[in-house]
Amino acid sequence: MNPVLIWDLPTRLFHWLLSAGFIAAAVIALAIGEHSPLFPYHAIIGLTIALMVVLRVVWGIVGTRYARFGSFIFGPAAVIEYMKGALIGGGKRHLGHNPGSAVAIFALLALVLALGVTGFMMGQGNEAIKEVHEILAWTTVGVVVVHVLGVAFHTIRHRENITASMIHGRKRADASDAISSAKPIVAVLFLIVAGGWAVGLLRNYNPATQTTTLPLLGTSLQLGENEGGEGGGGEQRQRHDDDD
Repeated sequence: MNPVLIWDLPTRLFHWLLSAGFIAAAVIALAIGEHSPLFPYHAIIGLTIALMVVLRVVWGIVGTRYARFGSFIFGPAAVIEYMKGALIGGGKRHLGHNPGSAVAIFALLALVLALGVTGFMMGQGNEAIKEVHEILAWTTVGVVVVHVLGVAFHTIRHRENITASMIHGRKRADASDAISSAKPIVAVLFLIVAGGWAVGLLRNYNPATQTTTLPLLGTSLQLGENEGGEGGGGEQRQRHDDDD
């Protein structure tokens, strides 16, 4: 068998941009902290990758063969059988996502969307949802760690570098298993939409008030503590009134 094209370009771009975006957002939020001037940028990154997930959901319906959700929806029995084969050897080879990675992917898509929704709610002033947002963030970190360990284990156990295949898009298979195109035009459109959304969020960001406005929608979101703006002034006025 020769290397044939399995992963289209939009799927590969989404995979690596989501990975980079989540790592950046997690480092800012969980390591640097909410009192850092960089903290609002974690929200901008989060809103960007949330949109990317929405686009991936669309591509999971209309995309190429192995990008479609229908190609990697597995029942519990298939997942258990895959795990058993991974541990003791044997098992069916999957050209697309295997049952283990499929579980991680669906979990990550749902978690990133939930992080985006709860982050949006916090930006609208709903502080009660903050704890839920933090639990979702740590859960996502846990799923990412398990997914990476699973990929490493699969690579060693089956001597198949599936990480490299997500870079060049190819796996060893029959010619009939290949997809017909990498869909470069769709990839460009994906970058334009996601990049335009990110640029809009950055252009609308006001460091003084730590707010941004969602492009096209016009909704204003508070991305961090506004200590020096109206909120800080309000606190000073409250303290002055209390002294009086």
